[in-house]
Amino acid sequence: MTDNSLAAAPKAQSQPLLGIFWMVVTGLMFVGVQATVKAIGDAVPPAEASFLRYFLGLVFLIPMARSLRSARVSKGDWGRFAARGFVQAVGVILWFFAMTQISLAEITAINYLSPIYVTIGAALFLGETLAMRRIVAVMVALLGALIILRPGVREIGAGHLAMLGTSLCFGISYLMAKSLSSRNGPEVVVAMLSVFATIALAPFAVMNWVTPTFGQLAALLLVAAFATGGHYTMTLAFRAAPVSVTQPAAFLQLVWSVILGLLMFDEAIDPWVVLGGVVIVAAISFISWREARSARRSVTPSPLQTKS
Repeated sequence: MTDNSLAAAPKAQSQPLLGIFWMVVTGLMFVGVQATVKAIGDAVPPAEASFLRYFLGLVFLIPMARSLRSARVSKGDWGRFAARGFVQAVGVILWFFAMTQISLAEITAINYLSPIYVTIGAALFLGETLAMRRIVAVMVALLGALIILRPGVREIGAGHLAMLGTSLCFGISYLMAKSLSSRNGPEVVVAMLSVFATIALAPFAVMNWVTPTFGQLAALLLVAAFATGGHYTMTLAFRAAPVSVTQPAAFLQLVWSVILGLLMFDEAIDPWVVLGGVVIVAAISFISWREARSARRSVTPSPLQTKS
């Protein structure tokens, strides 16, 4: 998950093709995260894998060391950072578990719900106006979720429920980051998430510890590298072009997930999952487009912004 600004690039400097390019690269990076975790499977328990992913990822905070030492964090924000770390920890554990239970395409499509949770949460807790267009978009996105899950038509497994919990936790985490980023620099918000998520995950990991092999540790370090790289390229995408331009490219992540699931993990293509994902992305893209058109700041993040 990341906490980058959603502000559109200045109009005079807008480079739509470059922005779309970087968003495509971002999608590939996050599919790399999913494929690597999928390859690890249940050889490492979800809580332990989550802990190691964040623990190993702390190495990427080294370049931020100087700015972090000079940061001034209030007492209240320390508690908020800790609370956000716990919420993120729960979401990541559920995500790692879901990766062992359902397909890459289902993981990607259901995770697109996170921005919808953010939209609802912003209206309920941050006092943002829930305009009719947002209400319609939320309803359409929820319809997309029903298309994916198809309750009553097929069995909804533990992996599906875990992924629904993941997207909810990531949405809550983003809302907390929105509040924290108004008082703290982006490097502080990102670093504190890594530190407190690692701390929160530690006791869960110890309860069912399985000594990982060198190969598994290398794979989890690769997960951290893919995630960090994805966050960076996403920032480049938002700097190059407005969110309303780069948003539709988020759908390509579902395409990569379907292709990779088929080629690497022999996962059958489910047209209902693809259709549901398209419906959700269309709803989110509509929100972004209307917010950009009305020149108001949008709380709704790109689907890629709510990644682990």
